[in-house]
Amino acid sequence: MDFNFTPDQLDLQKMVKDFVAKEITPHALEMDKEGVVPADLWRKLDEAGLLNLTVPEEYDGPGLEALSIALIYEELGKGCAGVATTTAANALASYPVVLLGSEEQKRKMFDVINDGKLAAFALTEPGAGSDAGAVATTAVKDGDDYILNGTKCFITNGGIAEIYVIFANTRKTAGIRGLTAFIVDRGTPGFSVGKEEEKMGIRASNTCELVLENVRIPATNRIGREGEGFKIAMKTLDAARPFVGAVSVGLAQAAFELAVKYSKERVQFDKPIASFQLVQAMLADMAMQIEAARLLVYKACWLKDQGVSYTKESAIAKCFAADTAMKVTTDAVQVLGGYGYSKEYPAEKYMRDAKIMQIYEGTNQIQRLVIANNILY
Repeated sequence: MDFNFTPDQLDLQKMVKDFVAKEITPHALEMDKEGVVPADLWRKLDEAGLLNLTVPEEYDGPGLEALSIALIYEELGKGCAGVATTTAANALASYPVVLLGSEEQKRKMFDVINDGKLAAFALTEPGAGSDAGAVATTAVKDGDDYILNGTKCFITNGGIAEIYVIFANTRKTAGIRGLTAFIVDRGTPGFSVGKEEEKMGIRASNTCELVLENVRIPATNRIGREGEGFKIAMKTLDAARPFVGAVSVGLAQAAFELAVKYSKERVQFDKPIASFQLVQAMLADMAMQIEAARLLVYKACWLKDQGVSYTKESAIAKCFAADTAMKVTTDAVQVLGGYGYSKEYPAEKYMRDAKIMQIYEGTNQIQRLVIANNILY
């Protein structure tokens, strides 16, 4: 690996850093309180080119490599993990089309995203989380169409997306062998948005239930062949997990910087608490954990950019970085003491936001299974 970033990558990182400092960080606590990203911020994110990061260059996207995208998500994660999650959902939804989409499907999906609109990836159901083979949503072939029925839950951007990649079973008893991916437009008859989740963290991110009642879509909306949905989902998650790691690193970095600043200002026993060895040890551990997580994320992205296998490294990066975010944000609350527990400071928001990093896009328990399977088999 070459640890020197290119001038273009450094310019991109600075642009996003400046954007976050101006447009996101000052409003993060208010967005968390209100549970919504203002429409004006979506417009600014689009104008800054931060909603279509994974769209290939030949489809009017930036055509960025994974490492550059990770740099962007790290900066977004510093500002607000909820905003970062919403933008990252566009990448998650686009990957199935990037992987196996037809030319028509690519134009359809990427035109929507390039237009500044949002997309959603809908795999999870009330009875199917880690067990993707338990997906109960059905897709029945009817002439040149498919008819979809079922319910999805915990879908990021679910209530505000214009286009969806929805996974359904084309063979009821086939488990993962029947899983198939489809593109569904928001306005399709029978498709509706259910309840919006009231979440502990990433509250600015929209998370909703989706309901499909006899949703008829053309067979041309099927991504790949019947039964390829599980493979598509796993490859998509491989590609997206390092970006969860990048957001986690940014989130941890923000909490760490807050803790360092506070430790220098807070005086107890006539001296700043930063002079106390136990506090110094906490800060040192936080710094080490963030640096290790960042390097794991960079390595996974570098391997992806080299076109070699990176499934194990993707899982390691996501798992370690998410665990780091949880540990570092918890320690930041401890360093700030009572102020860390107060909504007056962002420390408690960082801690609440960090928890989901260990859960979505594959729980960290599942990541450990993925890692073990790559070690043992």
